[in-house]
Amino acid sequence: MIIINWNCNGAFRKKFKFLEQFDADITVIQECEDPKRSNDIFYKEWAKNYIWIGDNKNRGLGIFCKESVNLSDNNWETNGLKYFISANINDSFNIIGLWNHHANSPTFGYIGQFWKYIQINKLIMTKSIIVGDFNSNKIWDKWDRWWNHSDVVRELEEIGIRSLYHEYFNEEQGEEKSPSFYLQKNTVKHYHIDYVFADRETFNCPKSFKIGTELNWLHLSDNMPLIVKL
Repeated sequence: MIIINWNCNGAFRKKFKFLEQFDADITVIQECEDPKRSNDIFYKEWAKNYIWIGDNKNRGLGIFCKESVNLSDNNWETNGLKYFISANINDSFNIIGLWNHHANSPTFGYIGQFWKYIQINKLIMTKSIIVGDFNSNKIWDKWDRWWNHSDVVRELEEIGIRSLYHEYFNEEQGEEKSPSFYLQKNTVKHYHIDYVFADRETFNCPKSFKIGTELNWLHLSDNMPLIVKL
């Protein structure tokens, strides 16, 4: 099974073909258009099996699957947090696609949105894989917060969910050697903010874990795709 995560930086209707080379079973995309309201016939044809959410029809969050995959919405509670999709795959496991957003929250923006999501759904996050643009890294932890990036990682570990990148490359949180984001497409300002977490009992260490390079992807987006083979 191949899973891709990519914040496409908009206009996904013009970019989805760049992902076809990976033949992914599940593709999680941030900042993509709602296929239902798109006028692009090729994009609509490609997006036959999907779940999409968003406040802006041109920039939302979507989970796209091959037609052979049984994709169903779990409809887990979000309490208006932005943006989260929980779905079931083949009656076998759950996938949580996310795009951590500021959400106009004066306190709980970005990783704080996911921290709150965990508090709501922690007891049902079994057999789950979590894929998305977290907009977060340990390097931005603040000492007086109880919902830092590190706190979220610890809470996930408590329920048996760990980061596949860090396991595969044997790197520590905050010490990632491979960036997934280039601020304003500046190759000097690079960070690791996109992740794939997975339940330890359900998912073994990945067979492969790749992050796109700026040479191949920066002309398309400031975020690099993650390609994980399980």
